[in-house]
Amino acid sequence: MNRLTANVLNVAIAAVLATGLSACNRNADAGASNASADAGSSADAGVKYAKVVSVDPVRSTVNNPKQVCHDETVTHTEPPKDEHRIAGTAIGAVVGGLVGNQVGGGKGKTLATVAGAVGGGYAGNRIQASRQHAQVTSTVERKCETVNNTSSKIVGYDVRYEYNGVTRTVRMDHDPGDRVQVQEGVTAVSDAH
Repeated sequence: MNRLTANVLNVAIAAVLATGLSACNRNADAGASNASADAGSSADAGVKYAKVVSVDPVRSTVNNPKQVCHDETVTHTEPPKDEHRIAGTAIGAVVGGLVGNQVGGGKGKTLATVAGAVGGGYAGNRIQASRQHAQVTSTVERKCETVNNTSSKIVGYDVRYEYNGVTRTVRMDHDPGDRVQVQEGVTAVSDAH
C-alpha cells in the first residue's frame, strides 16, 4: 500500500470511531436523563392533590373614626342694651310732666302733669323704639364632627376541597387555585395551580 492510501484509510477509521463514540455518549446521556425523570416521577407519585370546590375570602372590618371639620358662618343678634326702652320712657315722662305742669292750676295742674308724664313716657318709648335696633354680627366658626371610617381587608380564605369523595374545609392564608396538596390524614398543606 502506498503511503497516501494508508493515510486516507487511517483518517476514515478515525472518523468512524469518533462517530461511534459520539453516539455512545448520546445514548448514555439519554439513559441518565430517563433515570432522573423516573426518579422525579416516583417522587411525585407520593404527592396527592384534592380538587378545590370553593374559596371564600375571610374579611376583617376595622373602624378608624376620623374628625372632619368645616367653616360655617354664624349670625349673632344681640338685643339692644335697653331693650325695654326704660331710658326713653323715663326721659319722655319727665319732659311730658314738666310740660303738663306748665298748664293750668290747682287740681287741673296736677292732672295735666300726670297726663303729660304718661303721654311723654309713651312718646319717649316709641321714639327710642324707632331709633334703637338689635346689633347683628356674623362670625366664621369651625365646626368639627367625628365620622366613621371603616375599612375591610382579607385576613384569610376558607377553602372547601374534595378528596376521595369527602368534602372538607380548611382556612388558608392565600387562595390555593384549582387544587390543594394533601398529606396523610387528608390535610391541605399548600397550593398547586
